Amino acid sequence: MQWSLLAFRPGATPAAEEPLRIGSDLQLFADGYFIESLRGLTQRLHEPVSAGRVITFDKPWEGNVSLYGTIFKDGPLYRMYYRGWNLPEYTNPKLLKPGESVGARNEGHTCYAESRDGHSFTRPDIGLYEFGGSRKNNIVWMGDGSHNFAPFRDPTGRGPEQYKAVGGNRQLYAWRSPDGVKWELIRKEPILTDGAFDSLNVAFYDERRGRYVCIYRDFAQGIRTLKRAESADFLNWSAGVWADYGDTPKEQLYTNATTPYFRAPQIYLAFPKRFVNWRTPPSGQPIEGISESVFMTSRDGIHWDRRFMEAFIRPGRDPRNWVHRTNMVMTGVVPTGDGEISIYVQRHYNFPSCHVERMTLRTDGFVSVHAGYQGGELLTRPFYMEGSRMVLNFATSAAGSLRYEVLDENGQPHPGLSFDDTPVIYGDEIEKAVQIRPPARSPRASLSSRPVRLRFRLKDADLYSVRFVEGQQP
Repeated sequence: MQWSLLAFRPGATPAAEEPLRIGSDLQLFADGYFIESLRGLTQRLHEPVSAGRVITFDKPWEGNVSLYGTIFKDGPLYRMYYRGWNLPEYTNPKLLKPGESVGARNEGHTCYAESRDGHSFTRPDIGLYEFGGSRKNNIVWMGDGSHNFAPFRDPTGRGPEQYKAVGGNRQLYAWRSPDGVKWELIRKEPILTDGAFDSLNVAFYDERRGRYVCIYRDFAQGIRTLKRAESADFLNWSAGVWADYGDTPKEQLYTNATTPYFRAPQIYLAFPKRFVNWRTPPSGQPIEGISESVFMTSRDGIHWDRRFMEAFIRPGRDPRNWVHRTNMVMTGVVPTGDGEISIYVQRHYNFPSCHVERMTLRTDGFVSVHAGYQGGELLTRPFYMEGSRMVLNFATSAAGSLRYEVLDENGQPHPGLSFDDTPVIYGDEIEKAVQIRPPARSPRASLSSRPVRLRFRLKDADLYSVRFVEGQQP
């Protein structure tokens, strides 16, 4: 899954563009923002690797259609929220294994699980709501909105509003919480009404814009798609703006799972569930359609980069994932180890074995600029280099390499920073810091006052991200 880029933003004149001011922001290569051209290289989408089940929805208040999950890291805790729901009529009895039972119907509610490492989760006994004559469960919300309750930690929230959530099938409502467990409706009136909200709609606070952002579902000419609205106070929202996917084919995007990437919050990552509603499940499940997850990015929540049309997460060899509305990525990308990030995927929708699977990638490892053995070059857009050290996330083979040079406004290498002067880099590191320009007392330190470009040469290598920092450590 890869993308070859020879001239990003067709029709633009690079020399006339306003140089980027990126400061110390991490630059992912998941879109074309930092790239002017690639020669002999491709942008490659990387597939996540399974790390196994983390929770199976086998409690009486959960069930075969438990779905619509959110996860985020909150200090030492990983908080997971999901809908617990059991509908026996969704399971074809002919597909059950010997001794397997689908259980009794329930009405659905919002459940909560937590973890200290993101690898294994427990259900705390919350004791707020009664189910089956007992309060010994992990239910945190019942009633309206529990179908698709979507919480987040509000960095601006204080007291009873440290956590917020949106939910609702026909209209979107707002909740608040002091602890992420005890929730209350902020007001009786909905906050958004111009959508078809029957799936997981997400909201978050964009610290750079100083606004709350909501990405939610609607229909356009019978196609499931997205809208984006924003708010200064979480209660009064702008009118929704339709998502723009450029000239890519129209597809049924059932959910969106949009999240600002925690290492580069200026870019939104999304993992929509692509609903292929015109295909018959090979599993034998009678309800039409099959699902998988795709990957896309945005800088504003309106204009979406869909250069990767291939599946990000396929159904795979398990027949229980070849059904409608499964293989959905929960909202949230979290760090779970040294050089590791995790996403969480809901599997086996319709079946008593419905569960969450953790999947891992290297840190920043969604997309790389990839070079085969023959190698190639990457040229960045012009930018102001406001750091003395360059931090690279890269991997090469034993015979592969990464090299760089710094170009001036005329496309000429700066003295002492040409390919002949800079080191040959090889290995596999998440944060490799290299001196990119001399100390401030040198005349060449004027690099920060004039726009530059970087030219990379890669051979049998992948470059995942780059950023520029001051000091001796990344």
